[in-house]
Amino acid sequence: MKLSFTGDLNELSEGLKILQTDYNFTLSDSADAIQITAVQLLEPAVFVARKNKACTIKYGSRIEFFRGLGIFLEQSKKNNNFEITETPQFTMNGAMFDVSQGNSVINVKSVKNILRKMSVMGLNMLMLYTEDSYVVPEHPYFGYMRGKYTYDDYKELDDYAYNLGIEMIPCIQILAHLPDASRWPEFRGMFDDETTLLVGNDRVYEFIDHMIKAASAPFRTKRIHVGMDEAWRLGQGNYLLQNGYKTPYDIMNQHMEMIMPIIEKYGLEPMMWSDMFFRAVANGGYYELNAAFTQTILDNMPKNMQYIYWDYYHDKEDFYTQFIDKHREFGSDPIFAGGIWTWTGPAINWGRTFNSTNPALTSCKQKGIKEVFVTIWGDNGTESNVYLNLLGLQLFAEHGYSEVSDTDKLRERFEFCTGAKYDDFVAVKYLDEVPGVPENNPSNANPSKYLVWQDILAGMFDYHIKDLPLEKHYARLKETFKQAKNRNGEFNMIFEYAQALCEVLEIKSELGLKITQSYKDGDKVSLEGYAKETLPEVYKRMENLRAVHKTNWYAINKAFGWEVLDMRYGSTLIRIRSAIEQITDYLNGKLDKIEELEEKRLSFNGAQGMVTYANTYGYMVSGSRIAPNA
Repeated sequence: MKLSFTGDLNELSEGLKILQTDYNFTLSDSADAIQITAVQLLEPAVFVARKNKACTIKYGSRIEFFRGLGIFLEQSKKNNNFEITETPQFTMNGAMFDVSQGNSVINVKSVKNILRKMSVMGLNMLMLYTEDSYVVPEHPYFGYMRGKYTYDDYKELDDYAYNLGIEMIPCIQILAHLPDASRWPEFRGMFDDETTLLVGNDRVYEFIDHMIKAASAPFRTKRIHVGMDEAWRLGQGNYLLQNGYKTPYDIMNQHMEMIMPIIEKYGLEPMMWSDMFFRAVANGGYYELNAAFTQTILDNMPKNMQYIYWDYYHDKEDFYTQFIDKHREFGSDPIFAGGIWTWTGPAINWGRTFNSTNPALTSCKQKGIKEVFVTIWGDNGTESNVYLNLLGLQLFAEHGYSEVSDTDKLRERFEFCTGAKYDDFVAVKYLDEVPGVPENNPSNANPSKYLVWQDILAGMFDYHIKDLPLEKHYARLKETFKQAKNRNGEFNMIFEYAQALCEVLEIKSELGLKITQSYKDGDKVSLEGYAKETLPEVYKRMENLRAVHKTNWYAINKAFGWEVLDMRYGSTLIRIRSAIEQITDYLNGKLDKIEELEEKRLSFNGAQGMVTYANTYGYMVSGSRIAPNA
């Protein structure tokens, strides 16, 4: 499609050039080009009207123009005459991608791809959540071997985002969530515990100064997210030894008093997670509606700090409404942060994502909250493909331009903005939503993670899956992904991996139970079949899964971090080989018993039914100590 633009094109031209290839249009002054007039208004708006070869796009901000452009391109596939008006609901609506907790650092090329999709969706903010994955020149061990972003990386991304109407905001941690820094001798003496900085220590505030300077310097924005959430044992480690007991609230106050001058020195406008203030007055809890803030507490809170209410756990509007009001006791409107349930393995829990997002954003609109974003965490491996989150981004975008979310519109807009299939993206939830798991997976069961990694002979989860037809489930799901991998364009890779995972799980999911039963029954014929045929086939399929996963990883992320998953694949493969050897030795009389199969299977979590929210690899593969957070 040839397009010719006139009108208010200030700061739009570079973005139009960027979007041409993805969205199949060219900029042209030829007579047969469609004439698009851009009209900038003084208030937020998206208005798109086409009549044959002429179109008008009215907009308030640049992101609203690019959303309007996307609507024009989408609707022009169906009709040459249309008029569409949307009312923006938020002044900031965007995403935060975790590039630290899960060991993946999205490469610059992939971030740019995400930015292009965000632009036509109409999302105007992106954060990359970095604990230590950015360069701080004064501290070479900060982010060592972690694939950290350089100043030039950030500057290139900020320029690119700006041209698409998107603000990039640095997102760091200056209190807790720093376990990968605490391991190095350079930082010895600067930590309260293994994740939390030592409040009051002079070297800590010099370090924080360096972090804030490095994180903010590449970006146009003066806003910065400084984190400071989940300092679980604040004041209970080295701080306690050096200073005696003080309440978490007093320690937070001390820290705030020391960081605010640093932030102000660089002319920055900070935001932080709000939970530590709630935890300080509610016995460590966050979502406490009866949390009581005294006037003294409220008076001591910095007035130029924005507080972020993060919540992806509730499914009723009433809770969000009440907790927004609770945050307003701080003297300002909170920023709201929801979440895409992507952090517990290869799948995404779309049930919990939709069932928390819809009431949350509805409440935000009703309560007049103007700034929102969606968090995308990668805990314990970032095993889910980052591009799967595009559907969640689209959900936030559609809430951002309508009072009431419409599923049909969401589907159509997602398929245009990404070129992918809505139903295929949704189907990924069935990697975890298996027999034995209620519809929409309200408790966040994640069997696709623990069943692929658990040991064949010492299956920690076998107790929970007996009598469930998991093999049949994954065999059927494999066929869905086999079709999907050929109809999702650049995102076919997602479904190639999902198919390979199902090919493993259609055998491995129940194999430990079958081997154990044959052993107890004295069925040596079946055991021989497992050793000579079934286990070698699982090994072969696991090798294929690793190869597909590795290809996807290197296409999306920097190389660093893949070694963590390589170790998981390597240990799984060698344990399959060990299972073959032990069964063979047992059949040949070299072993008089297989000790792992003698052990009675117990509940992993002391409960019945499918295990939910099991996300620590080190716990799921062995009863012996590997590492507490591996």
